[in-house]
Amino acid sequence: MQQHVSVPSTESSVQPPPGLATGGDRGPWRLPRRAPDAGLLTLLLASGLWGYSLPRIGFREMGDYGLLDKLPVAYYLSLLVLTAGFVLSLRRAGTAPWWPAAHCAALLFALKAPPAILYDAIRYPWASKHDAIVDTLLANGELRPGAALSGNMSAYDQWPGFFTLNAGLVRAFGVESAAAYANWAPIVVGLLMMPVLVLIYRTFCEDWRLIWTAVWIFQLANWVGQDYFAPQALAYLLHLTVLAVVLRHFVRPGSAGRLRDRTFLDPVAAPVPPPTGNRQRAICVVILAPLIAAINATHQLTPVMLTICLLALSFTRRYRNYGLLIVAALLMLTWDLTMGRPLFVETLATIRKSIGELTQNSRAGYAGQLTGPGPELAGTANVVMVLLVAVLAGTAVVLRRRLTRSALPLLLVSVAPVPLFAVNDYGGEMLFRVYLFALPGAAFFAAATLVPAVAGSLRTKARARWRKTSAFVLPAVLLVLLAGFLPSYYGKERMFYTPPEETALVTRTLDHAPDGSLILATSGSFPQALHRYDRLDHWFFAEQPLAENEKMLKDPVSYLADGIPRGARAYVVLTRTQDIYAAGEGLLPAGGFETLRSKLSASPLFRTVESHPYGVVLEYRPAAR
Repeated sequence: MQQHVSVPSTESSVQPPPGLATGGDRGPWRLPRRAPDAGLLTLLLASGLWGYSLPRIGFREMGDYGLLDKLPVAYYLSLLVLTAGFVLSLRRAGTAPWWPAAHCAALLFALKAPPAILYDAIRYPWASKHDAIVDTLLANGELRPGAALSGNMSAYDQWPGFFTLNAGLVRAFGVESAAAYANWAPIVVGLLMMPVLVLIYRTFCEDWRLIWTAVWIFQLANWVGQDYFAPQALAYLLHLTVLAVVLRHFVRPGSAGRLRDRTFLDPVAAPVPPPTGNRQRAICVVILAPLIAAINATHQLTPVMLTICLLALSFTRRYRNYGLLIVAALLMLTWDLTMGRPLFVETLATIRKSIGELTQNSRAGYAGQLTGPGPELAGTANVVMVLLVAVLAGTAVVLRRRLTRSALPLLLVSVAPVPLFAVNDYGGEMLFRVYLFALPGAAFFAAATLVPAVAGSLRTKARARWRKTSAFVLPAVLLVLLAGFLPSYYGKERMFYTPPEETALVTRTLDHAPDGSLILATSGSFPQALHRYDRLDHWFFAEQPLAENEKMLKDPVSYLADGIPRGARAYVVLTRTQDIYAAGEGLLPAGGFETLRSKLSASPLFRTVESHPYGVVLEYRPAAR
């Protein structure tokens, strides 16, 4: 019988079950021996194109489309060459998995390294507050979880793991601040995450083609920007590490049943890992407890996600072990009721109001609506990416039921966070966080749709036809995902890059402001917004629904003057980045920022301290009222 395959494979590491054909009477299909040279050639060509394009990226002159129309043609060609090389490398993934691995690492670098190499400021203005926290921790030499700090900054002293780690790194590297390496966080976290993802996927699959395709899809679908210099990135990496250990080393004896019967499994499915006894699992709990404690010390939401995932796993006969679940829940509650008690109590109060509000909890961002060509394109691409990954994953769940049955634990931990929509909006970010935590499993099942099994008999014409069709569908879908990632990640880049002159202006202003002064700005999305946050108060007065801001713009002078406490020293800081952010996120109407700036500058209640094209600083003068 002749075998039809979409992506020919050599001696796969997956041995087909007895009686199933591997290539008819002709034996397994083989590539020429020099095929790996194609992988090296594509990597070299893509690297050359990428390196040529890098100095030609016009990031200082970004317009409505962010970086999208400032990336040279050579940059886009480098991504196309990488994609082609990756698809070709899958042909030898069973015997040479390092070729698709190298392409995955190259893709990560090609997509996310340009800001790290080019930018002379921290990408994402709000990431500068994390740098400020590290600086404050080094200066004070202590944590103050009970201190009342404006700008919601108290929470960072209540969950300080990420910042204490970086304080140590700043000292160890001998750099001035964490800003020296902050833009490299997505690359470092992404590289560390790759082996963890591979370990998780290998637990359920032996086909390296599917595994590396899942890693590739994960990277393209991970547009949410939660891998930047922030606690979430570290906590997420630790979360996946804990799950990898649990999935491989917490299998109950006698729970596998037919899932070790090769004739029952999907041709690419891995048998259930060997069972572990009570003593082994107890040792694993002891090993994992410090990792879980580190997650609790780093981030507020991730411990909740981890506990929910462990709870979901306990519903399966395979992972019905309550010891680790109890340890994770106790560690989370212990931290929440001690170090994190102030925010925990405040969150409980908000949950009473938000529980069951599905529409409100699934909103993205504050209360505005994306406006402008770049942000609108990014928003559309976000939706398309989520739907495409969901449809691909759902297709595999329905059509590859034997693989779904053996990989059910991965499916459960992917859908487990979804009910959190009914609980809280997490400051307008619950939508992104649920997607992020569901993505590893979604990427695996999406890859299962695109990469059919090589082993196995072709009993229907439909399956044979799909094997042929997938040879074209796989690269086409990967290109669609790539086309969706770029606007999702770089379409709003004008909000994310800030010129050094603006950073210097804000830093000067906040350095000269007396202790206890009130800093007013439209939003906290500008560089150094929370510099000296432990000595200053803040009011980001436009972070509210658009309708409220439209009322405010009718008389912004009175609105701000009425909100400034009597006797307070107050400064209004209005910068270029705030203007772009307020317009792009729909916080202010068209021309609203310029209206605000001109009316405040013309008022005798506000004296101009500095005025530049990239920002203006005004001092409140209540005596003139």
